[in-house]
Amino acid sequence: MKRSGVRLLSPAPFLLPLLFPLVDLPSCPRRAVHILSGADMLCVFRPQNTTMHRYAVVGHPIAHSRSPDIHRHFAQATAQALEYERLLAPLEGFAAVANEFFQGGGNGLNITAPFKADALAFADEASADASAANAANTLMRCDDGRFYADNTDGRGLLRDLTHNLGLALQGQRILLLGAGGAARGVLRPLLAAAPAQVWIANRSVERAQALAESVSSGGASEVQASGWDGVPVAPWDVVINATSAGLQGEVPPLAAGLTLGFGYDMLYSHDTTAFQGWVRERGAECADGWGMLVEQAAESFALWCGLRPDTTALLAQHP
Repeated sequence: MKRSGVRLLSPAPFLLPLLFPLVDLPSCPRRAVHILSGADMLCVFRPQNTTMHRYAVVGHPIAHSRSPDIHRHFAQATAQALEYERLLAPLEGFAAVANEFFQGGGNGLNITAPFKADALAFADEASADASAANAANTLMRCDDGRFYADNTDGRGLLRDLTHNLGLALQGQRILLLGAGGAARGVLRPLLAAAPAQVWIANRSVERAQALAESVSSGGASEVQASGWDGVPVAPWDVVINATSAGLQGEVPPLAAGLTLGFGYDMLYSHDTTAFQGWVRERGAECADGWGMLVEQAAESFALWCGLRPDTTALLAQHP
């Protein structure tokens, strides 16, 4: 399945809250998010920011991060004046680096491994997505000096699956591989798409069960969990790899007879990932996580700047 650059039509202003629900915004300050899709779109409002704002991404390691390139592209496309840099933090030094950045006039941070839990602890207020994930990938300094945390990973994944790749998740059976931070970060938004079932599989059965139990009460979707050997081989509509096995060129040890309709690897690479190869050997299509990376960045940008940039051009620039 090729990524398609789908243009958003320009709805009447009163329809925007229905078609594009606002993200879970803080009360400090509350911003309306405006959707931009191409220069020819009739935007309800296109604010131009001429005051230089400072943003950065924090991690360990951090030299590999594509976030500066992505956010500079968004800024140019939306007429926002911003600086965006990479910050390497010591493994025990996230809070010190974040405090120094904000005290120096910084406006917002993106956070990558291994500091997402530290970022949530740093904040005074958090979105429901960040609280459910017990992790944050975005921090914003509010006008009153407080810090707001969000987790945009799940919304980025959902946007890539449904808008860019054209998958309908409602009523579908989803197999989520992994029960660590990556899986926890996307589970709540996935369930919001109303699949019939989400099955969480992990090397540690206890971790998979704990993650399932954290969301299963009162939801419309069936949520179950098992180890690798407990996954039913019956057809899965979508299989999402949220494990780090691909970093070692490995694939979770699933049953040989497992069948699926579509695969998604949350890792992205210049080359075919091990999981993509495994999926394609079974006759299904598989996307990597480049689209998720771009879309979660657009969600962070929307929180900071009050508008959501069009991502079509960046999606086409897959490394």
